[in-house]
Amino acid sequence: MALRAQSVQNKLVGYGLKMELSLFDSSQSQEVIELFTKVFSTSEGETEGQLIGNLVSELIATTEPQDLIGFVSISGGDIVGSILFSRLDVPGEKIAFILSPVAIATNEQGKGKGQQLINYGISHLKSLSVDMVFTYGDPNFYSKVGFNPISESIVKAPLKLTYPEGWLAQSLDGSSIKAMEGTSHCVEALNDQKYW
Repeated sequence: MALRAQSVQNKLVGYGLKMELSLFDSSQSQEVIELFTKVFSTSEGETEGQLIGNLVSELIATTEPQDLIGFVSISGGDIVGSILFSRLDVPGEKIAFILSPVAIATNEQGKGKGQQLINYGISHLKSLSVDMVFTYGDPNFYSKVGFNPISESIVKAPLKLTYPEGWLAQSLDGSSIKAMEGTSHCVEALNDQKYW
């Protein structure tokens, strides 16, 4: 199944600004890496910024194209947001991806742009017949875009969770997520305990 569509674009008008949402293109790699590094450095400190910037760089460089789908938000010609979904192999026949990481430019946060971008990405995944999507983060934020806490007794995370409350999922095919026997596996760039 080809998971990348060509030239998918959506223009939104919100908060008085035109915002374009589109698939990530490899020509945007450096700008996206810099966005993640800057956003996380500002909010979490320089060490965390470098860690997440390196993660994004590794995801882009080492993940097979069919296993990585990214999206960007562009306003005024600049990338002001980006999200990456990478394949998550779960037991059974279901197709799953994990949303990680997410960055919205510091001066654009709190305006709903992150939610718009995530909803746009999830809608695109649905169009590709992806069955479910996971994330690992703040339940208060991700619940706004349809994620719910999921127990590891239902779907085991790829690595040990340091914050089990942050293991979240949503079904994209309309069915409930049933217990799966076995372990899930993430792409190589995410397969490091420091991210979990």
